[in-house]
This record gives sequence, C-alpha cells and structure tokens, in this order.
Amino acid sequence: MLMAFRTVVRMRGTMCREKKGSNSENSSMSHCGYSEDAGCLKCDKDDASETHEDSLGEEAFDTINSSIVSGESIRFLVNVNLEVQPAQAVESELPGGCGLLHTSRKYLKLKNFEEEIRAHRDLDGFLDQASIILNETATSLDDVLRAMLLRLVHRPSNLEHKYKLHCNLEHLMAVLFTDAETPTEGRVHLLADTIQGVTATVTGVQYQQSWLCIICTSKSLIKREVCISRLLRPQNWGENCCEVRFVILVLAPPKTKSTKTATEVGRTFATMFLDINFRQKLLKTRTEEEFKEALVYQRQLLTMTDQGLNPSIKYSISSICIQKSHQLLQHKNFFPVAKGIREDFARRFPVYSLDFTDGIIGKNKAVGKYITTTLFLYFACLLPTIAFGSLNDENTDGAIDVQKTIAGQSIGGFLYALFSGQPLVVLLTTAPLALYTHVIRGICDDYNLDFNTFYACTGLWNSFFLAFYAFFNFSLIMSLFKRSTEEIIALFISMTFVLDAVKGMVKIFQKYYFGSRIINTEHISVLSLLGLGTSLNTSFHTALNTSVLASPPELDSVSNHTHEHTSRETAMLSLFIMLGTLWLSYTLYQFKKSPYLHPYMREILSDCALPISVLTFSLICCYGFREIKMSKFRYNSSESLFKIAEMQSLSLGAIGSAMGLGFLLSMLFFIEQNLVAALANAPENRLVKGTAYHWDLLLIAIINMGLSLFGMPWIHAAYPHSPLHVRALAVVEERVENGHIYETIVNVWETRLTTLGASILVGFSLLLLPNPLQWIPKPVLYGLFLYIALTSIDANQLFERMALLLKDQASYPPTHYIRRVPQRKIHYFTGLQVLQLLLLCAFGMSPVPYMKMIFPLIMMAMIPIRYKLLPRIIEAKYLDAMDAEH
Repeated sequence: MLMAFRTVVRMRGTMCREKKGSNSENSSMSHCGYSEDAGCLKCDKDDASETHEDSLGEEAFDTINSSIVSGESIRFLVNVNLEVQPAQAVESELPGGCGLLHTSRKYLKLKNFEEEIRAHRDLDGFLDQASIILNETATSLDDVLRAMLLRLVHRPSNLEHKYKLHCNLEHLMAVLFTDAETPTEGRVHLLADTIQGVTATVTGVQYQQSWLCIICTSKSLIKREVCISRLLRPQNWGENCCEVRFVILVLAPPKTKSTKTATEVGRTFATMFLDINFRQKLLKTRTEEEFKEALVYQRQLLTMTDQGLNPSIKYSISSICIQKSHQLLQHKNFFPVAKGIREDFARRFPVYSLDFTDGIIGKNKAVGKYITTTLFLYFACLLPTIAFGSLNDENTDGAIDVQKTIAGQSIGGFLYALFSGQPLVVLLTTAPLALYTHVIRGICDDYNLDFNTFYACTGLWNSFFLAFYAFFNFSLIMSLFKRSTEEIIALFISMTFVLDAVKGMVKIFQKYYFGSRIINTEHISVLSLLGLGTSLNTSFHTALNTSVLASPPELDSVSNHTHEHTSRETAMLSLFIMLGTLWLSYTLYQFKKSPYLHPYMREILSDCALPISVLTFSLICCYGFREIKMSKFRYNSSESLFKIAEMQSLSLGAIGSAMGLGFLLSMLFFIEQNLVAALANAPENRLVKGTAYHWDLLLIAIINMGLSLFGMPWIHAAYPHSPLHVRALAVVEERVENGHIYETIVNVWETRLTTLGASILVGFSLLLLPNPLQWIPKPVLYGLFLYIALTSIDANQLFERMALLLKDQASYPPTHYIRRVPQRKIHYFTGLQVLQLLLLCAFGMSPVPYMKMIFPLIMMAMIPIRYKLLPRIIEAKYLDAMDAEH
C-alpha cells in the first residue's frame, strides 16, 4: 500500500537555547531538519526531558493507524516543509528568547506512471538536458547544494534563464533553508521544503535515509530545473538523514500549471527513488548514460506496476473486457422479457418505505431541507409549465391550454413520485414536445383530422413503443452513451433554454420597441403619398405639411392604437426584469459561499433563490411599474379537463401516420428519460438506493397513455431540473486540492416527499388561475430559463474544458483529465465535442419543424461517432480518461 505524508513547520521568533550537552547533536541535525522534536521546543527543563522517541512513535503511529493492515509495512512519501518567518521586534525582546513553532502534515500520493502523463514528461524533460553529478565529494549539505546549483548554471541552456540563475545563485541558496532574512540570534539552518520516503509499520515510522528530495519555488526562475547528485560516500546530516547517498534538487517558478509545480515534479522523482532496488542499481552506474538508462528502465517498471499486469496478461484481459462490452448489445442480453423490470423492482422495493421516512424519522432530520427543496421544485416546475402551456395554447388554437398543462403536470408528477424507481427525477413537458404537438396540429389542419383524436393516437403509439423498450430491456443501450456524449446533449438542452429566453425577449422588443417606429414610418410614408397626390406642383415639404393637417380618420385611429399598445418603456422594463430575475436568483444561489449570516441561513437563502427572485420581480412589475403594460402569458379557460378522445373516427392511413410520429416521439422519450436518469444517478452524486431505468420507462409509458387520452401534454424526465433536484437535496463540502477549491457531494437525501409536495402544490395552482398567476410577467419566466441554464453548466465538464481555452495554464484545476491527458489532446477532444454540439444545434434549433423531429436520430448517431470516429483521431486511453469520473 502506498501513501504520502507531508510535514509543514513554521518558526517564528528566536529559539531558546538548549543545554550545552545537546549542542553538538542539534548542530548536526539543523542542516537537514527532520527531527520531530523541532515541533516541540521547550524552555523549561522538565519539558525538555521528554524523550523524542515516545512523542514521535506515538504520533506517527496514530497518524497511520487507519492504514495499517495485519502488521504489513506501508511505504509512502513524507514532504517536510520547514519555514522561518522574520521575528518581530517585540518577540525578540521576550525573556529567554523563546519562539513558537507550528507543525502540520500532509500526505502526497505516489505518481501513477500508467495514468498521469506528466510523470513521463517530467522524466523526458530531465533526460533531454540532464544535470547529473556522479561521485560528489562534498560532505556538508550546503556544499552539495551549492555544487548542484553551479551545475545548473553552467549547463547549456537559454541565455536569459542561465543569466538569471547566475545572478540569483545566492538567493536560491538562501531560500532552500529557513534562516533567510531572519535575525542572527533566531537563525535555525533547516531545509525549507523536502520530500522523503517513509515506511510505516505497526511499531512506528522508519525513514528511508539514503535519499532526499529538496524542492524550492522562486520568482527568479523562468522554467523548472532538476538536478540529481550521487554522493561518493554516505553522509550523516542528522536524524532521519544518517546515510544520504542521493540528493534530488527541484526548482520551479511559482506561477505554473498545477501539474508542473515543484511539488509535482518532486513527486515524480521521489516515486522512482522509493524503490530500494532502483537505488542499488544507480549506485553501480559509472557514467551519466548508464544513469539515464536506469531511470528509463525504472519508468517502465513503474508503468507496468501501476497497470498491475505484464503485457501478455494485459492484452488477454483487455480482449475479454471488449468482448464483455460487446455482449451487452447481443440479442440474448435483451431476454428474458421484463428481466430488467423485475430486477429494478427487486432492487427498489425493499427501500420503498425509507423514501418516506429518511430525514423525517431518526436522529439526522432534514425537514427544513425538504421544505426549501419543495418550494424550489414548485416554482421550477410551475413556471415552465405555464410557459409551455401558453405556447401549446397558441399552437393548438386552445385545444391544449395552460389549465390542461398544469393539470397534466400535477397528475403525472404525482404518479411518478409515488411509484417510480428513482423519485429524484423530475418530469416536465418540454420545448421538443411542444414542437411535436405543433406538427400534429399542422397535419390535422392539412388533412381535416380531429386534433384530439390524432393526438391521442400518436400518444398511444408512443406509449406502446416505450413499453416495448422497457419489456425487452432496451435501456441497456444507454450504457453506450459515454459521459462526454451525455454532456454534449446536456449542454445543448441548456442552450435551448437560453435560446427560448432570447427569442422571447426579441419578440417583446419587436412588438414594443421597434413596433412603434415601423408603424410610424409607414404612417408618414402613406401620408406623404396622399399629400403628393393633391398637387404635383407643390414642394415635398408643402405636401407633407398639407397631408399631416389633412390626415384621414383611419390613420388617426392607427396612431392612437399604436401609442396605447406599444412603448419602448415596456421593452426596456422587460429586459430589466429578465436580467434582474437572473441576477437575484443566481446571487442568492451562490450566497452559501459568502461569509455573511449564519451558515444555516445562507443555505436556506440558496435553496429558496428561485422563489424569492420570482416573487420579488413579479411584485416590482405589478406595483412598482403599474402604469407600464407588460407581456403576460395567454390564458383561456378550458371547457372540460377530463374529456376522453374518440378513437373510432380515425382511418387506417391516419393510424399509420400516427404510428410513424409515435415511433419518432418514442425515440425522444427513450433518450431523454434514460439520459436524465443517468445524469441524476451519476457516481459523483453518491446515491445508494439503486437505479430503475426499465421500470421507470414503463411507468412513463403508462402515465403518458392516460395524458394522451385526455388531451393533456406529454411529460418525461427533465434536464436540468432533475440534477438540480439532486443537488438541492445533497450535503456538499468544499475541498482544496493544490490551491483549487472544488465541491464534492457527501450524501444525498433520497426521498419522494419533495416531488410529491411539489406536484400537489402545482395541482393547487389551478385555483390561482387566472389571477394571481397571470401577474407573473413573461420576462420573469425568461429570467427563470436563464437561471436554470446557468446553474446547469456548473458541473458540465465540456463547458469547463471550453473555458480552459481562455485561462492561463497556472489556473488550470488539477482534475483527472489534466493529469492523465496531454493538453493538446484535451483541446482536440473539446473541439470535436463542439462540432458534435453544433451538429445537434443545426437539427434541434432548425426553423424547419420536420428537421427537429429527426433530432432523436441525430442523438443516436453520436454513439458510432464516439466509438468509431473519435478513436481514429485521439487514442482510446485518452478518450477513456476524459470520460472517467473525477
């Protein structure tokens, strides 16, 4: 087992003087500074009498106790960072000259030569311009380091870099130790930052004392430098450095990529020197070429060790894995019938009762979390339902209106929350479903078909195909969708929300901002023609004045109508309301990261960001700008909510057409439902109750069959509402890695209560029609769309890699793909993903409705693109690394 261990010691003030009997020991140990009693310097004789062995053994054993298994030794690295700060004048006046020491420890992971591409590049960069000193005769640590720095200075390299090294030689020599810029009476000559190998056993910690890696960061450096020195004889530089034969010096500038820091480079070489057989082989080398060959051979051994296999075994097992992945697509895996449904039911039914009691009964309660999440879901579901209900009302001439859309959302959401296998998934009607409804209405108008009947027949065929997919385990096909493909589709959906908001705002500006200018221009041109027709001999200005004075009453009425219904104030206020809703909601969403208020209050404000922003700007619109007319959603009262369509009136040709539309619609349902469920069940969300893809697909078929018969809009799993729902119920922690802060989910409250509560509230919203729901202006809905799109791209890896193109390399986060994949390959892969995204946009956002209908086929076509085309451009191991989880 391999681990890493780092110690950071900061010293302030002057050190108290020890007994004369220990002066010689401290003098020899001060050069290296690995003595743990440095962290507990005492001024009293009683405290000084405590033995170093007891304190070290007990502390080290406690540190690694959790990693010790059945008495086996554990080898890992220790990084010791000893740093002295200048003493203050007041502190130097303390009696006895005592100071303070702060000690902390940090583990360093061993370099994975099989996965981390930087491990090989660090070694290749060193081999190109190797600085190796064989048989160094110097005996003191200062002389050895000075010789290594001089070797770097005299090595052929960039003249500017060589000049800076020469000019800052003494500075570099000083920053390697902790006594730089400290008072004379407070100087303690300790190494500032080192990495050392350690073997941990049940009896304590044993240092590997034959090698030492010293790392240093300085602004005077332009690029990284590495020098390795092999001493002629073992040197005793203090405790834990009693027989040093190898010294590794790593220098690096402070502002560099996270994988190119001095610590990362030192980790590469320290991982290699951890092997005692490798160190023995280096002792036998006679020339620098033999030394380099030993390094290359050790790299090969480490690569094979990380793989854990020899080449022949690796090849055979990889072949087995490939055959296994292909077996998922063989026909026998789709039988017996309903196998997946039975497995889903067996997996989820034992924990069904816990979906109602977790967070309510027991010590760990999350009632407040449930309430705020329910309110978030209520507004996140209600407002898009109103928006798409208004759109359906316009597209179907009132056959499917806002009232039916809300009723269908409430009933479908309630049934899914009650009986689904994954209740964290949120159902909604979406823009593609509204498009299909619009196409069906156009077909009915062209062929004189009854809309409700043809709509119900298409929905029934869709449910039939979905049930067929569920019974024959077609959801296994979704395993072919890699993370990169899922994120392309997810980012496309986020872009559609932005597009819907922009299109809505453009319509408002065309109607209210530019509409008056167009009408007034037409008004003037018509009047001019009338004036010119009265007298050909008059001038243009005279005719214009005459025509204005003699305006016909029809034009006056048009002018008055334009002044009443179009104004630029409406357009500008709409833009302000949309951006204000976005700003307030996103600010409150990020408020949990601010230092203000109590953490519990910050979390409540973050969870309630959407309701607060919607209510705030709706009230601002209604009461703050009452005299300005705002655009509101269309509402017409339904005659009957639950009227079953008459199916017997359709001909065989109409039924066949409905079957074709139902098949294309089922493809959309199949991909959207399984894709969103996969994003909700992502490993980083740490869900523990299991998945139920097949059962949920069958439940979606049953729900939409009922909605089709009653003429209500179809619903399926919605992105990004479902991942946002998971995020709202998650317990999130912030962690720091190499100076970068990232959030990780600790656990998620898996409950049905939030979706049940939101669905019930949506149903009660029928009582709020038309008022006060109609007081919510359309710009607030558009701001909601922008907020949903913005929050959904937070964890989208494709968007993060697109942002890398605009970032300095020093700001790159230490993600798994940054460590494992070359930077150029990352950008190539991102560019190929962008091309696939543009392909989706070309079909999914096309103004031609029938091109949008084949959009699901384009999404399915991304599977062969990922498996057949991309591996010919980028190596498969890099593709798999970028598709892996962090």
